[in-house]
Amino acid sequence: MSVVLAVVVGGLFAVGTFLLLRRDLIRVVLGIAAISQATFVYLIAMGGVEEGTSDLVPVLGHHGGEVPEVADPVVQALVLTAIVISFGTTALALVLSYRAYEENETMDVTEWMG
Repeated sequence: MSVVLAVVVGGLFAVGTFLLLRRDLIRVVLGIAAISQATFVYLIAMGGVEEGTSDLVPVLGHHGGEVPEVADPVVQALVLTAIVISFGTTALALVLSYRAYEENETMDVTEWMG
């Protein structure tokens, strides 16, 4: 499972970096979004991914028995909050890209200087 997550994180970082190096502003915004998603997958992988069983749910445990070990919920809450913030930031960046397109009549960043 960890090898699959490592490949996914590496692939998302590679795609994001490739898109960041493009001239088109929309692709740059999508590259930033891909890198942020790679970061989220990385954080979840570091927080611990375990297959769910009935032993992992403390409510279903025996009363007075040992509490089973579960994945860290702080990491999951952090990533959920970061996903919402990333969605809003990406939407803002797309709106600003559209506004830049209206002003300059092109999405190519290198043509804005002339």
